[in-house]
Amino acid sequence: MYKVEERIETIEEPWLIPDQVSIKPFLKWAGGKTQLLPELIKYIPNNYNKYIEPFIGGGAFYFHLNPAEAVIADLNYELIVTYKTIKQSVENVISLLKTFKNEEDFFYEMRSKDPEKLTNIERTARLLYLNKTCFNGLYRVNKKGQFNVPYGKRSGNFFDSEVLRDASEFLQNTKIEFADYLETLRKHAKKGDFIFLDPPYYPVGKYGDFKRYTKEFFYHDDQLALKEEFDRLVNLGCHVILTNSDHPVIMELYKDYEIKSIETKRMINSDAKNRTGVDIIVIGR
Repeated sequence: MYKVEERIETIEEPWLIPDQVSIKPFLKWAGGKTQLLPELIKYIPNNYNKYIEPFIGGGAFYFHLNPAEAVIADLNYELIVTYKTIKQSVENVISLLKTFKNEEDFFYEMRSKDPEKLTNIERTARLLYLNKTCFNGLYRVNKKGQFNVPYGKRSGNFFDSEVLRDASEFLQNTKIEFADYLETLRKHAKKGDFIFLDPPYYPVGKYGDFKRYTKEFFYHDDQLALKEEFDRLVNLGCHVILTNSDHPVIMELYKDYEIKSIETKRMINSDAKNRTGVDIIVIGR
């Protein structure tokens, strides 16, 4: 793992400063924004105070952006425990992961464990393991909050120590909160902040009831409330971008803003022919 100060000493390009270094996410997250990065980076403001992402998920944009000061949050408690533990105790997590086996019997043994009876280090290692060895890298829970994705039957290493260490380094100047997006934004958002909103998408098509990997759902009224908050943030003087589906309801809601449509892949669909869709980016200036 590189150290930021080592990068400064060894690089030849004098314009490459630490906040221009990016890394890949340590989690594979359905609905992640890696494929949208080439478009999202077009709307990064030249100057901003802090970065806020209240639906953090896998954090692809956050890790690409590498903000000097940030607040990330989510209502997926397992996810937030994992971020905090990677930040604070990454070497302990790595040591535990080295004892895990990428085998079907071991997978179901780990899946059957009650995360609430585990330490935070055990809980984090379990989520990372299940995330990398389950079918299609899909995080999904039932209404009781129990992980229910089958074994993926993929051989090979299921974690990268250096990626985890890099993530821990990036997280050191970041506040990590288990909180609702409204609570997060009302508490932290100030004029001049840069805010990325990646909510559960408005449902489109057969798999539209696949909410964001938590037992809490995000309904039509929640989308309306999010639009009101988007307006408030723009009026406050924040730089705001939002992603969602191209559903007519969403297009109508944000018709007064600049909207970009991008064709993307939908990796959660079991039918490869239906693994395409359209994401939108709403730009609040």
